[in-house]
Amino acid sequence: MSRPGGRVVVGVSGSLGSLTALHRAAGEARARNAALCAVLAWEPPGGNIPHRGGPGPTSTAAWRGMAVDRLTEALDDAFGSAGPGMPMERIVVCGKPGAVLVAVADRADDLLVVGAGPRGRLHRAMWPSVGRYCLARSCCPVLAVPPSPLHRTLHTVHRRNAWNLPLTTQGLTESR
Repeated sequence: MSRPGGRVVVGVSGSLGSLTALHRAAGEARARNAALCAVLAWEPPGGNIPHRGGPGPTSTAAWRGMAVDRLTEALDDAFGSAGPGMPMERIVVCGKPGAVLVAVADRADDLLVVGAGPRGRLHRAMWPSVGRYCLARSCCPVLAVPPSPLHRTLHTVHRRNAWNLPLTTQGLTESR
């Protein structure tokens, strides 16, 4: 799928941050008259088990099918049944997200769009940043999209629900 403006490659996981990045990528693709390429990278549960003598091709095919379903669900969540209103390529690849995204966005005229994700020290220590990996290794420009302002509000609601705390609208409307 080649268009005059190149490609806009976006990492999609289904998280709120990736859906925000997906919307931004669609806008960038429209503005550049570029092709939109949604990529979901997946890994088998527990790592690359088939190469260690674990479950065979049947399990791998089932996991890949679940990854395809997750990408479809994320795109439906982001755009609904109408889609993004432009041609879009869907790619599902087994591998680490950062490495997969850098491999797919391998042209100098590509734009790679990733969600910036949480910025806390603990989160960075526990989970490696896909955005940082892509920024350090990509051969094309990388756009790291910050979380939506609603992301913090939704996280607050989720945390209050998890702890069975009363939910008040006052705490949700205060700016911090």
